Amino acid sequence: MVNKVLGAFVAIDGLFVAMGAIMMGFSIIVQQTCFNTPSEGNEAARDLLYQRFPFTAGIINAIFIFVTFLATIPALATNNRSWLKLAAAMIVVDALFTLGIGVQLWILTLKMKDEFTTIWMSQPAQVQELMQTAFSCCGFFNSSSPAFITDSTCPSPAAAALLRGCATPLTSFGNTFVDNIFTAMFGMVGIDTVMIMAIACLLKDRKERERFRHIDEKSGARGTF
Repeated sequence: MVNKVLGAFVAIDGLFVAMGAIMMGFSIIVQQTCFNTPSEGNEAARDLLYQRFPFTAGIINAIFIFVTFLATIPALATNNRSWLKLAAAMIVVDALFTLGIGVQLWILTLKMKDEFTTIWMSQPAQVQELMQTAFSCCGFFNSSSPAFITDSTCPSPAAAALLRGCATPLTSFGNTFVDNIFTAMFGMVGIDTVMIMAIACLLKDRKERERFRHIDEKSGARGTF
């Protein structure tokens, strides 16, 4: 008969290592591409935000997830509960680490306008022009502070004065974008929590099976379990 508790644990363990793979792939790929020259305003704003993400921490976290997954393999192959307890402790550490990354990103949303102020001031005219075009705005706070870049969206001071500054649309874009990322991080903490619960259930199941085995051995019914 299939052990449903063990089967559930294996499924959740697979989800856990898949989470690590997604985190690793995302961190490496985006870290390598976010410094590329943008060709469009939304891409520029996104990549400039990415440059402030803790990708190195994400890669370290993903590696720790893989190591934790490896610790669950002997736990599945044997009835030794020590491996499960070790894996549970490692998952708690991973959950706290992941939560820390999520909180760091959440804090970024609280000061998004300040972040984009720094970003805008440090960008060349070509990148500012891309963002003006994408977000239909001129200048940052307004068309004169700092001065707008002359382009098809802001062809003259009179036309630029009719449009809003880029601070508001960029801040809104950044908040929505980063909200999705840190929500995903908190979702990963949820997977860690489910994994810990699955380990607790498996530990309880194995303890009960071992107790019944000892009872049967004492009564002479060896090999029942």
